[in-house]
Amino acid sequence: MVDDEPDVVELLSYNFRSAGAEVRSAGDGPQAVAAATSWLPDAIVLDLDLPFLDGLSVCEMLRKMPAMRTTPILMLTGWSSSQTQQLAAEAGGTAFMTKPFSPHEVVKRVLSLADDEQRRAAA
Repeated sequence: MVDDEPDVVELLSYNFRSAGAEVRSAGDGPQAVAAATSWLPDAIVLDLDLPFLDGLSVCEMLRKMPAMRTTPILMLTGWSSSQTQQLAAEAGGTAFMTKPFSPHEVVKRVLSLADDEQRRAAA
């Protein structure tokens, strides 16, 4: 879970934990890259507007790492333009959702993405 808004991190972390997921969080771009490379999560929720290194750059960096090439990355952002969605896809984002959001829908989408990836990896 990568977002610089503590309320968003707290809300989504609570909902993911309630769904049985283990959650780690980062509040800026460099922390996100460090956490992802050391933990190798099953999926990532990534805000685009982050301090020090934006979410698009984080996504591009992660996609260059062999262990992170297929990890589902849900881009969750207040930027809702079609251009932003295209940039997110070009950076390697798997899915895109805008703020405001339903925490239950975010959890459902991320767990589905992670499950799909695990099935592909097992095949």
